[in-house]
Amino acid sequence: MRERSSRGSQPSVDERYSQWKSLVPVLYDWLANHNLVWPSLSCRWGPQLEQATYKSRQRLYLSEQTDGTVPNTLVIANCEIVKPRVAAAEHISQFNEEARSPFVKKFKTIIHPGEVNRIRELPQNSKIVATHTDSPDVLIWDVEAQPNRHAVLGATDSRPDLILTGHQENAEFALAMCPTEPYVLSGGKDKSVVLWSIQDHITSSTDPSKSPGASSGSSSVKQSPKGGNDKVSDGPTVGPRGVFQGHEDTVEDVQFCPTSPQEFCSVGDDSCLILWDARVGSSPITKVEKAHNADLHCVDWNPHDNNLILTGSADSSVHMFDRRKLTTDDGVGSPIYKFEGHKAAVLCVQWSPDKASVFGSAAEDGFLNVWDHEKVGKKKDRIGNRMPNSPPGLFFQHAGHRDKVVDFHWNASDPWTIVSVSDDCERTGGGGTLQIWRMSDLIYRPEEEVLEELEKFKSHIQTCVSSKS
Repeated sequence: MRERSSRGSQPSVDERYSQWKSLVPVLYDWLANHNLVWPSLSCRWGPQLEQATYKSRQRLYLSEQTDGTVPNTLVIANCEIVKPRVAAAEHISQFNEEARSPFVKKFKTIIHPGEVNRIRELPQNSKIVATHTDSPDVLIWDVEAQPNRHAVLGATDSRPDLILTGHQENAEFALAMCPTEPYVLSGGKDKSVVLWSIQDHITSSTDPSKSPGASSGSSSVKQSPKGGNDKVSDGPTVGPRGVFQGHEDTVEDVQFCPTSPQEFCSVGDDSCLILWDARVGSSPITKVEKAHNADLHCVDWNPHDNNLILTGSADSSVHMFDRRKLTTDDGVGSPIYKFEGHKAAVLCVQWSPDKASVFGSAAEDGFLNVWDHEKVGKKKDRIGNRMPNSPPGLFFQHAGHRDKVVDFHWNASDPWTIVSVSDDCERTGGGGTLQIWRMSDLIYRPEEEVLEELEKFKSHIQTCVSSKS
C-alpha cells in the first residue's frame, strides 16, 4: 500500500539538486519551476487553447491537498508553454524555487469534497475530468461549465456534474478514462475494478440528470477528515456497467487497452497484474500472480503497441510485459525486461505519446527517469558515454524535485514536454513543486541527425576556441 504522508530521507539531496540546477542550460530546452501553496497528488494536461509564434497556451489540471484551514480544491490553470529552441539557455535555470512561475496562472477553482487523489481527463472531450477522493465514488466534472469558487473556510463544496457509484469501499488512486469511448474505470480498497459509461452525460447539452444514463437518485460524498467538515455533495448518479473481481488486496491502478473499450488491466497490493475483457464476463482473462516482488503501484498500456504493458512497484523497479506471454507455467510474472534504475518505490509510469519505445517513471527517490527500451542491449548510446554506470535503457534523468515525484504527465499537444509534481513542502517552504520541462532534442534525436547538425557549428566553435587561446 502506498503511503502518501511519508517522506524519504535523502542526505545528499541539496548537493544533488545544486548539481542538477547547474546543468539545466545544457540538458533542457525549456523549464518552468512553480512553487505550490499546497501539495498536489495529481497533474494532467487539458486542451490546448491557442498557438502563437513563440508560445502556446494550454489548460493544466492540478489537485490541492490542504490542511483543513481551507477546503481541498481542483485547480484549472492556464499554462504558457515556450516552443522548442526559443528559450535562452542562460535564462531557464535562473528561477527562485520558492516562487511561483509566471508561466502558470490559476484560471478557476473547484471546491472539491475531500482530497483530490487522482485526476483523469476524457480523451474525447478533455474539459470532462474524473477525480478520486477518499470515498467509494468517482466524481465527474465539466471544468469549463463549473463556476469559479473561492476556497475559504466554511465554503460549500462544488456540485459534481455526475457521481459514479459501484464501489463498496474507498477508491483512492486507481482511475482511467478510455481512449476510444467515454468509459471510466476505477479500482479500490474493495479489491474490485468497476467500469462505467458516461456516454449519455457528455452528449447531453442540458442538465446531466435528465440524460437516460443518469438515475433519479443522488449519492453522498463525504468530506474527508482532513477537509475540515462532513458536508455532503449531491448530484446525479450513474451505476456501473460491470464490477470485476479477482484481486485479493487494494487495486492501486487501472488502464484501458488503447484500441478496445472492453479490454483493460489492473494492478494492486497483492502483487498481481490482471487482464480483463468485459465481453466475456467479470472474471480475469489472465492473472499474473507475481508480477513484482512487492505491491504494484502503477500500470500503463502502450498506445503505439497494445501488446506492451508497463508496471511500477514498491520494489523500485519497472517491468515491461508482453501480453502474449505474461506468465510462466506456475503463474509467476514473466516480464520481457526489468528496468532497475530507481532507489525507492515507483509511483507512476507512462508511455510517451511521441515515440513507441520511450516511457517515463517517477518514484519516491525524487527522480523522474526517461527510458527507451530499444536501447536495451546496445553496447553504446549517447548518454552511456557520460554515465557509464547508468542502467540499460535509461537515457535521461530529471532531478529537479527534492522529494518523491508523485505524478507526471506527457503532453500530447507539445512533443517531449512533461509536467511533474513532487511532495516536498518541508524543503521548499511551500506545499510542493510543479515543474514543466522539455529536454534538449540533442538527447533523444537520432545520433546521425545530431552529429550532422553539430558539424554545421564546428567551424564556429573552433574559431571561438582559437580566439580565446
